[in-house]
Amino acid sequence: MLTSFKSSSSSSEDATATTTDNPPPLCLASSSAATSASNHLRRLLFTAASFVSQSNFTAAQNLLSILSLNSSPHGDSTERLVHLFTKALSERINRQQHNPTAETVATWTTNEMTTSNSTVFTSSVCKEQFLFRTKNNNSDFESCYYLWLNQLTPFIRFGHLTANQAILDATETNDNGALHILDLDISQGLQWPPLMQALAERSSNPNSPPPSLRITGCGRDVTGLNRTGDRLTRFADSLGLQFQFHTLVIVEEDLAGLLLQIRLLALSAVQGETIAVNCVHFLHKIFNDDGDTIGHFLSAIKSLNPRIVTMAEREANHGDHSFLNRFSEAVDHYMAIFDSLEATLPPNSRERLTLEQRWFGKEILDVVAAEATERKQRHRRFEIWEEMMKRFGFVNVPIGSFALSQAKLLLRLHYPSEGYNLQFLNNSLFLGWQNRLLFSVSSWK
Repeated sequence: MLTSFKSSSSSSEDATATTTDNPPPLCLASSSAATSASNHLRRLLFTAASFVSQSNFTAAQNLLSILSLNSSPHGDSTERLVHLFTKALSERINRQQHNPTAETVATWTTNEMTTSNSTVFTSSVCKEQFLFRTKNNNSDFESCYYLWLNQLTPFIRFGHLTANQAILDATETNDNGALHILDLDISQGLQWPPLMQALAERSSNPNSPPPSLRITGCGRDVTGLNRTGDRLTRFADSLGLQFQFHTLVIVEEDLAGLLLQIRLLALSAVQGETIAVNCVHFLHKIFNDDGDTIGHFLSAIKSLNPRIVTMAEREANHGDHSFLNRFSEAVDHYMAIFDSLEATLPPNSRERLTLEQRWFGKEILDVVAAEATERKQRHRRFEIWEEMMKRFGFVNVPIGSFALSQAKLLLRLHYPSEGYNLQFLNNSLFLGWQNRLLFSVSSWK
């Protein structure tokens, strides 16, 4: 078994009639009316988004002023969500009026998570990671937040472990034991130690050739890639696993260069080596509006003749052409995520506040405020990916029952909340919160 490695009912007349500089806050304090208050905030938010889509910026800004007064990064899940979407809508107005704020994406979200005395660390591991970067003047807090997300939520681990099991299942009858994984977004390499451990255990079988693993890790930072490679190499050495690591630097916007390097990999493939391609939370980044970019990319992947292609993606249409459709999808998706964080972390959790503001807030800003090539979060639902994969000659490989059992164990041991659920649909595995699907993992060949 793999283990983890440590819209609106408000009228336009009401909105445009609000002309005061400082509109009064809504009366939302009654505990008996909490649900009604949350629904009212959502209706106002959607009305503001509708005004923005119509370029009725005066009406939108009046509503956003009300929403700003009645939302907070320290409130309940709805108030915290509305706080971020209100800021994102304001930024969209600024950009459309050709008056972008002086705040960069890095400073757009509130600094309260690093200055507020009302929050405390709820995980000693997360605290150590934060203090280490602070002590060493390391500004790479993005990687720190990624580790927190992996530690405190099942979102990353679910994708990693399920994809790993699909690779192991597909290579169980690997003739010479040589496996080459092309990881298109390796990040810190958290996905691979459990798989390496499972491969090392295969070496105890006298009827199987000794396994070997080669990973080609892709990323934008060559220094980070080298560090990831060094960590994985040391881990492989501790297991006695034959291992090689190669870097493939992706230059942003240079898709042609990436396609060329992938085709060169096909030409330089080692005879008898089984190839697996890992696309975990990657493909949405190259999904452009007309679909030709992703088409060229999938064709290049197909040229590798991989034994298995693993894919994990968000279950949301954040790449929709329509701003209002995209906005509605984002509100529902992040509402479920914020609800899950509220149910599993205490109200004063510094990690929760930081992840919501710094990690998910950055995504919300991109989905809501950015357009055209500026927008990076282009998530699509599974049925769109399914149609796209089949169009370019890929066949769906069912996720195995052991992967489902493993995902259930992951949730039970590390994230024991009744809100998380798993569904097996279209030969693929989905992770959701309550009645909302959030992530999917599928495999193809």
